[in-house]
Amino acid sequence: MNNITENIWNDFYKELKSFTLKKVKDEDIANDILQDVFLKIIANSDKIANATNLRQYIYGITRNATVDHFRKAVRVTHIENEYSLISEEETESLNATIADCCMKSFIAQLPEKYRQALIRTEFEEVSQKDLAKELNISYSGTKSRVQRGKEKLKALILECCNFPSDSYGNLQPTKSKNCNCD
Repeated sequence: MNNITENIWNDFYKELKSFTLKKVKDEDIANDILQDVFLKIIANSDKIANATNLRQYIYGITRNATVDHFRKAVRVTHIENEYSLISEEETESLNATIADCCMKSFIAQLPEKYRQALIRTEFEEVSQKDLAKELNISYSGTKSRVQRGKEKLKALILECCNFPSDSYGNLQPTKSKNCNCD
């Protein structure tokens, strides 16, 4: 570090960190921004040496670096939102493929209590609370029955059809029909 940068570090670091923390409210992000600031200070030490108001010049660099951070964050969020839209479309496509395949035959293979719970809650749009009253069982019992029915249905589908899944067991979108149960 040259003398100018070292002096700026000693004189302004705490102030700049406090200033940046007020803006971003995250110490790690503030440290990253300050690292960028000091890299710019090192790269522009000749301009800084000629600055008429050193404090104003350094705060301007820090303000700009903070704004750049927020711009990058907005771009990343925008890209993530575009990705999630694509992902949702692919998921809908996958769900349609499974439904078109042979959903009714899979549901018919379920034990009666799970078949009834799934048909009533998923296709006839009866709430789980209303189903609990109809069946005269607890609400938590109904929730468990619906969940087990979904798990059993998923197992039947995966047993028959060759749908790829990720390491968490989530089905992955696919362009081709992989069902072997026609």
